[in-house]
Amino acid sequence: MLFVCAKNGGKSQMAAGLMRHLAGGEVDVYSAGTKPATAINALSAESLREIGIDITGESPKLVDPQRVRDVDVVVILGREAELAPVPGTEFQVWDTDEPSERGIDGIERMRLVRDDIATRVNQLLPHLKETVR
Repeated sequence: MLFVCAKNGGKSQMAAGLMRHLAGGEVDVYSAGTKPATAINALSAESLREIGIDITGESPKLVDPQRVRDVDVVVILGREAELAPVPGTEFQVWDTDEPSERGIDGIERMRLVRDDIATRVNQLLPHLKETVR
Protein backbone atom coordinates (compact mmCIF):
# COMPACT_ATOMS: atom_id res chain seq x y z
CA MET A 1 0.00 0.00 0.00
CA LEU A 2 1.08 3.58 -0.61
CA PHE A 3 0.45 6.69 1.47
CA VAL A 4 0.76 9.99 -0.41
CA CYS A 5 0.73 13.62 0.67
CA ALA A 6 2.16 16.70 -1.00
CA LYS A 7 5.58 16.88 0.69
CA ASN A 8 6.05 13.34 2.07
CA GLY A 9 7.61 14.96 5.09
CA GLY A 10 4.72 14.72 7.54
CA LYS A 11 1.31 13.10 7.14
CA SER A 12 2.16 10.32 4.67
CA GLN A 13 5.33 9.47 6.60
CA MET A 14 3.34 9.35 9.83
CA ALA A 15 0.71 7.11 8.25
CA ALA A 16 3.35 4.78 6.85
CA GLY A 17 5.16 4.58 10.18
CA LEU A 18 1.94 3.84 12.02
CA MET A 19 0.89 1.20 9.48
CA ARG A 20 4.27 -0.53 9.56
CA HIS A 21 4.13 -0.61 13.34
CA LEU A 22 0.56 -1.94 13.50
CA ALA A 23 0.80 -4.39 10.59
CA GLY A 24 3.98 -5.99 11.90
CA GLY A 25 5.27 -6.90 8.45
CA GLU A 26 1.97 -8.29 7.13
CA VAL A 27 1.58 -5.35 4.72
CA ASP A 28 4.16 -3.77 2.41
CA VAL A 29 3.96 -0.05 3.16
CA TYR A 30 5.36 2.84 1.13
CA SER A 31 5.01 6.60 1.23
CA ALA A 32 5.68 9.36 -1.28
CA GLY A 33 4.90 12.96 -2.13
CA THR A 34 3.72 14.85 -5.18
CA LYS A 35 6.16 17.71 -4.39
CA PRO A 36 8.61 16.20 -1.87
CA ALA A 37 10.18 18.31 0.84
CA THR A 38 13.88 18.05 1.63
CA ALA A 39 13.47 16.49 5.09
CA ILE A 40 11.05 14.81 7.48
CA ASN A 41 9.03 17.26 9.57
CA ALA A 42 10.72 17.23 12.98
CA LEU A 43 7.43 17.59 14.88
CA SER A 44 5.90 14.71 12.92
CA ALA A 45 8.84 12.52 13.89
CA GLU A 46 8.67 13.69 17.52
CA SER A 47 4.95 12.95 17.80
CA LEU A 48 5.53 9.37 16.61
CA ARG A 49 8.59 8.91 18.79
CA GLU A 50 6.30 9.67 21.77
CA ILE A 51 4.41 6.46 21.00
CA GLY A 52 7.46 4.34 20.21
CA ILE A 53 7.67 4.73 16.42
CA ASP A 54 10.82 6.09 14.77
CA ILE A 55 10.60 7.62 11.29
CA THR A 56 13.80 9.67 11.54
CA GLY A 57 15.58 7.34 9.11
CA GLU A 58 13.05 8.07 6.37
CA SER A 59 13.37 10.74 3.69
CA PRO A 60 10.82 12.41 1.40
CA LYS A 61 10.38 10.67 -1.95
CA LEU A 62 8.62 11.57 -5.19
CA VAL A 63 5.62 9.46 -6.18
CA ASP A 64 6.74 6.65 -8.51
CA PRO A 65 4.02 5.99 -11.12
CA GLN A 66 5.04 2.31 -11.28
CA ARG A 67 4.60 1.96 -7.51
CA VAL A 68 1.10 3.46 -7.83
CA ARG A 69 0.25 0.77 -10.41
CA ASP A 70 1.85 -2.01 -8.35
CA VAL A 71 0.05 -1.47 -5.03
CA ASP A 72 -3.52 -2.44 -4.23
CA VAL A 73 -4.40 0.64 -2.18
CA VAL A 74 -3.30 4.28 -2.39
CA VAL A 75 -4.30 6.66 0.40
CA ILE A 76 -3.96 10.38 -0.30
CA LEU A 77 -3.73 12.42 2.89
CA GLY A 78 -4.84 16.03 2.99
CA ARG A 79 -6.08 18.46 0.37
CA GLU A 80 -2.84 19.41 -1.39
CA ALA A 81 -1.79 16.19 -3.13
CA GLU A 82 -3.54 14.96 -6.25
CA LEU A 83 -3.01 11.76 -8.22
CA ALA A 84 -4.83 10.48 -11.28
CA PRO A 85 -6.75 7.25 -10.64
CA VAL A 86 -5.18 4.02 -11.89
CA PRO A 87 -7.37 1.12 -13.04
CA GLY A 88 -7.12 -1.80 -10.64
CA THR A 89 -5.80 0.29 -7.75
CA GLU A 90 -8.10 1.36 -4.93
CA PHE A 91 -7.79 5.05 -4.08
CA GLN A 92 -8.89 6.63 -0.82
CA VAL A 93 -8.67 10.31 0.11
CA TRP A 94 -8.38 11.15 3.79
CA ASP A 95 -9.32 14.75 4.57
CA THR A 96 -7.21 14.70 7.69
CA ASP A 97 -7.66 16.95 10.69
CA GLU A 98 -5.84 20.27 10.34
CA PRO A 99 -5.65 21.79 13.83
CA SER A 100 -3.79 24.86 12.52
CA GLU A 101 -7.12 25.97 11.01
CA ARG A 102 -8.32 26.22 14.62
CA GLY A 103 -5.22 28.08 15.81
CA ILE A 104 -3.48 24.99 17.23
CA ASP A 105 0.20 24.75 16.32
CA GLY A 106 3.46 23.10 17.36
CA ILE A 107 3.66 19.68 18.94
CA GLU A 108 0.05 19.93 20.15
CA ARG A 109 -1.07 20.25 16.51
CA MET A 110 1.07 17.31 15.47
CA ARG A 111 -0.29 15.08 18.23
CA LEU A 112 -3.84 15.76 17.03
CA VAL A 113 -2.83 15.01 13.44
CA ARG A 114 -1.07 11.82 14.61
CA ASP A 115 -4.11 10.65 16.55
CA ASP A 116 -6.45 11.32 13.60
CA ILE A 117 -4.18 9.39 11.23
CA ALA A 118 -3.72 6.57 13.77
CA THR A 119 -7.49 6.10 14.02
CA ARG A 120 -7.79 5.89 10.24
CA VAL A 121 -4.84 3.50 9.92
CA ASN A 122 -6.40 1.22 12.55
CA GLN A 123 -9.65 1.19 10.57
CA LEU A 124 -7.85 0.47 7.29
CA LEU A 125 -5.61 -2.36 8.50
CA PRO A 126 -8.22 -5.18 8.49
CA HIS A 127 -9.16 -4.27 4.90
CA LEU A 128 -5.51 -4.31 3.84
CA LYS A 129 -4.87 -7.73 5.32
CA GLU A 130 -7.59 -9.04 3.00
CA THR A 131 -6.54 -7.23 -0.18
CA VAL A 132 -2.87 -6.27 -0.41
CA ARG A 133 -0.33 -7.95 -2.62
